[in-house]
Amino acid sequence: MKPYRILVVDDSPFMRKIITDLIEQDPAFWVERTAANGLEAVKLIKELSPDLVTMDVEMPEMNGLEALKSIMHEHPVPVIMLSGINEQGMRETIMALELGAFDFIRKPSITGNSQSIAEIGEALRMQIQAAMASRERRLAREEALRKRAEEPKVPPQPHIESAAKTTKSAKSEQLPGLSAESVGKVKNSAATSKGRSQAPEPNSMAESKVDRRAVAKPKGTAPAPGKEAPVKPAQFPKVLPKERSKPSVPDLEPLTAPAAAPDKGANMPRRAVSSGGYQHIVAVGCSTGGPKALKVLLESIPAEFPAPIVIVQHMPPNFTKSLAQRLNSLSPITVVEAEEGMVLEKGTAYIAPGGKHTRVKLGDDGVCRIALGNDELRSGHRPSVDVLFESLLPLGVLQRHVVLMTGMGSDGAKSMKLLYDKGVTSTIAESEETCVVYGMPRSAVELGCVTSVLPLQDIAQKLVQIVK
Repeated sequence: MKPYRILVVDDSPFMRKIITDLIEQDPAFWVERTAANGLEAVKLIKELSPDLVTMDVEMPEMNGLEALKSIMHEHPVPVIMLSGINEQGMRETIMALELGAFDFIRKPSITGNSQSIAEIGEALRMQIQAAMASRERRLAREEALRKRAEEPKVPPQPHIESAAKTTKSAKSEQLPGLSAESVGKVKNSAATSKGRSQAPEPNSMAESKVDRRAVAKPKGTAPAPGKEAPVKPAQFPKVLPKERSKPSVPDLEPLTAPAAAPDKGANMPRRAVSSGGYQHIVAVGCSTGGPKALKVLLESIPAEFPAPIVIVQHMPPNFTKSLAQRLNSLSPITVVEAEEGMVLEKGTAYIAPGGKHTRVKLGDDGVCRIALGNDELRSGHRPSVDVLFESLLPLGVLQRHVVLMTGMGSDGAKSMKLLYDKGVTSTIAESEETCVVYGMPRSAVELGCVTSVLPLQDIAQKLVQIVK
């Protein structure tokens, strides 16, 4: 297999050399050419059609942001941004992700030690691998859709009654000794049977075609508001003549009485959490492709949204502040970087700060607050989606809604399963069609704990519908 061809763009010859060496440590990647600025990069992309581009943010003549706009408009190709840690570079990196850059890494420091540079190189190669895998899946999906569209359409077949009924009817008419009246009764009986087949009784096998979420409810148990059965491969419950078989969905406990040992706030009445005027809470997790997905999500959330939204986006320190500022300028609701002790308020989104685990804690006064921590990495991340989701487990006084969107790996899937098993109100995963990387949502779907799989543009509408 030929290596993937990569174009490296940076105004520093020394940095172009470092980036090239880091990339080519993996024999699957080959740096075909380099460019010193965005203008030169745009020309080379048209000429070479590389598989991927690494792009410095700050360059003369045409900077990385301007070059990215041109590339995405004229010759779309996966682009990984290399950003400095200054404030201007971070702001432009966030905007680049909105414009369609696949992801970003911090540029290696010329004065940095070899370990730091090696870690950046490893992160860069992982991102290139993910970008190429994502591109291959997209191309395969587009090819499948193209072939499906080219398949000749089969005209609908006219209704043909079953051979058994036709034969039986014919034999009935030919039986000797039957009067015309008897034959008529046979025909009327057949007509009645046909009518019944079109309107099956509740216990007929035809009922297995009904939405499994409607039939797979635990008998005698009222579902939590908005609760749906998980999205799974098509499996229909067996139906006995007079008694249903045991549902395949596990028994769900009422929202206000989780089986797990609650923390000190779990037995408090619902009105105790009314200090902020809300009875719902939303938690969102995302990674690669997340900034652009969050923009789409939060732009569609109305200012009067009656719940707080807590978000974990995998990002280094400082970048999350720039992300919150950018999203706040675009969204009807207020968006802030979460801080220790912040009181959660409805109509506000809280971005977990880079380098800090973020949890929701319920105090003795019935108020939910942000709690930050420096404990160990989870799933290779800090902040971690698993940590955020797990912090919602004791909050049975609130209706909890958790969302997993685009991202590599499986962070958040296991804790979503724990929440689902405890009767969380709703679990939502972004569909593969709109994910930049279908990793985290897919892991949750495979665990059977997702009640809704939706394209990105439909997630906000779903949340508005269920959070009332």
